[in-house]
Amino acid sequence: MKQIIGIQGVKGSYHHRVALTYFGNDIEVNECMSFQELVYNLEKGICTDAVMAIENSIAGSIIPNYAYIDEHDLTISGEFYLPIHHCLMALEGQAILDIKEVYSHPMALLQCKEFFRAHSHIKLIEDADTAEVAKRITDKKLLGVAAIAGKTAADIYSLNVLAEDIQTIKTNSTRFFILNTRNDSGVKKEEVNKASLKFVLDHKRGSLAAVLNVLSDCRMNLTKIQSLPVIDKPWKYAFFVDVTFDSSINYEKATSILEIMATEFKILGEYKNQKG
Repeated sequence: MKQIIGIQGVKGSYHHRVALTYFGNDIEVNECMSFQELVYNLEKGICTDAVMAIENSIAGSIIPNYAYIDEHDLTISGEFYLPIHHCLMALEGQAILDIKEVYSHPMALLQCKEFFRAHSHIKLIEDADTAEVAKRITDKKLLGVAAIAGKTAADIYSLNVLAEDIQTIKTNSTRFFILNTRNDSGVKKEEVNKASLKFVLDHKRGSLAAVLNVLSDCRMNLTKIQSLPVIDKPWKYAFFVDVTFDSSINYEKATSILEIMATEFKILGEYKNQKG
């Protein structure tokens, strides 16, 4: 049975590239124009797995996606780091001076702010997806309009690349989660060396410090910590953390202690660390 992979955006998007690299070319792609649609399609079984951007090295975390993963009980079965190379693209025959408007995903626009300081005649407009804008320019033959997307989108939709690598920081990269609704991530136990956890603590002095001490004592390497408000409990926060580890025994010890210490504790995923 062919895997159906949900992506945010259309073919040619960065999500599409991650899906092909992670799962291989022999897949079907379920195109979703929002992360909410992506989550719903995964829950309904329209797609078997999904690719979801979670953070960028320049723009930071995509905070609502943590809530989606938690609230819909999705399983993180893997991660993927993709170097981001933004290109400015338009119809053949167009030059940068011809461009009046540039549409792209808000994260892409944010990552290319410095480039457009030198092109103040261009209006930047937020849109749902990088590659979908490229497709729209081709379908509607839009003149004076450009997209920010990866070079793959320019190739798929036959657009001319006006400028390459326009992101402000050239080492820009985005981290993606591989998601599904299965309890078992499918990763071999001996390959698991990273986990994403969520916990809520009592609102008292030193509670977070105590948890961090437990992770340190159990030889966990904390690679990420993100707080989100608990919606129905004003001024109370949930913490989402990523840890890497060398020993499954130490990891199991840490999680068993955290389960006792936290008022709420959940393992969001256990998978293989892809960050060397």
